[in-house]
Amino acid sequence: MSPKPPTPPEDLPTEIVDTLNSYSPTDLRYVARYAEALASHKARGAQPDEDSADDQNEERPDDIPDDVPAKATITIKAINGNRYYYWQWREGEKIRSQYKGPVDADE
Repeated sequence: MSPKPPTPPEDLPTEIVDTLNSYSPTDLRYVARYAEALASHKARGAQPDEDSADDQNEERPDDIPDDVPAKATITIKAINGNRYYYWQWREGEKIRSQYKGPVDADE
């Protein structure tokens, strides 16, 4: 890994670069997950301020457990040198996770 930080895109506003540079690694990962989720949401044509009252009617992936909400995403966590999939979602101010399984080394 290079000791120098990555170079931000030229068209990214300075205020955003400065803000991101002030964040901890944990906060940056949260921002990255949120930005990916928001980009997917917008790509589907949904408005970011829409109320999701129809969360119960969302199509559920086949492999998602009953106690994990349909809005959950899959993240990878590294623990003791091993990588694992976790379902992850937000409940109010808290981030919730549930183990899904190990990451296949062939991927």
